[in-house]
Amino acid sequence: MSPPIPRLATVSEIRDALAPVHRRGASVGLVPTMGALHEGHLSLIRAARETNDVVVVSIFVNPTQFGPNEDLERYPRDVEGDSRKCAETGADLIFSPSVEEMYPGPHSTWVEVEGLTAGLCGRSRPGHFRGVCTVLAKLFNICRPDRAYFGEKDAQQLAVVTRMVRNLDFPVQIVPCPTVREPDGLAMSSRNARLTPEERAQAPTLYRSLRAAQERIRAGERDAAALEEIIRSVLTEAPLAEIDYVEIVRADDLSPVAILTGDCLMAVAVKFGGTRLIDNLRVSA
Repeated sequence: MSPPIPRLATVSEIRDALAPVHRRGASVGLVPTMGALHEGHLSLIRAARETNDVVVVSIFVNPTQFGPNEDLERYPRDVEGDSRKCAETGADLIFSPSVEEMYPGPHSTWVEVEGLTAGLCGRSRPGHFRGVCTVLAKLFNICRPDRAYFGEKDAQQLAVVTRMVRNLDFPVQIVPCPTVREPDGLAMSSRNARLTPEERAQAPTLYRSLRAAQERIRAGERDAAALEEIIRSVLTEAPLAEIDYVEIVRADDLSPVAILTGDCLMAVAVKFGGTRLIDNLRVSA
C-alpha cells in the first residue's frame, strides 16, 4: 500500500505547498474532480504523472454547478477512499477544500462562456457551466498548473473550458483524455454508483445507441435527423430511460448540423430515475 499523501484544505496551504515547486520551475499538473474517484479519474492522474513533476488532484463537490432540483446532496462522497486511490496512482497532493473555503461570502463574481453553453447540457442545466467555469478559474488561480486534465466523456465541458482558457489567457494547457468505459461499454461516472441493478443493466444502451449510429455513418448515412432517430430508437429499448437530449453537433463549436461534414459529435443525455448520465462519440464524415 502506498503511503498517504498530503490532503490540504485551505487555499493558503495549497499555495504554500506549491510555492517552492513554482520557484524551481517544476511543472504542475492539475486533475480537477468532484471525488468518488473511478478508473476514469485515475487515467487522468496517470496522464498527469507522465508529463509533470508534481500532480495535484482537487476533490471538491462544487455546489454552484448543481441546479435546485439536482443531486448535490446525493452526490457520492468518499474522501478516504479517494485519498488512497490518489496515492496509489501517483498523485503528490490533494486539495480538498470546504464550500466556505472556496466561496467565502459574499460571493458575487462569476465566469461565464457564452455560445458553447447554449445547447446540450447547458440547455437542460441552466447555470451549470457558469458554476464549472467559476470554480475552475479559481482552481487555476490557486494552483497555477501548467496542465489540467479532463475526460472526453464531458465533451461540452472540455470545449467550454478550452474556450475559457483561451479567451482569458490562462497560462494552462488543457489536456483531453479518452473516455474510459466498463466492459459493457458504459462510460465510467461517479453517478453510476447510484443506479439500481435494473438501471445499471439498461445503462449501456447509451453507448450502444451511439455505436448503432456510428455504423450507419460508416455505411454512408449523413443526415443528422436520421442518425438522431436511430439513436433514439435504440435508447427506447431501455424502458427505464428518460431521454433528455439526442443531438449531433460540430465538434469545434457545438453548433447543430443538418448534414454531417468534417468532425462531429453525437451526444446523448438520459435520466434513470434521479440519475442523469451523458455519453458521446466523435465521428468524421
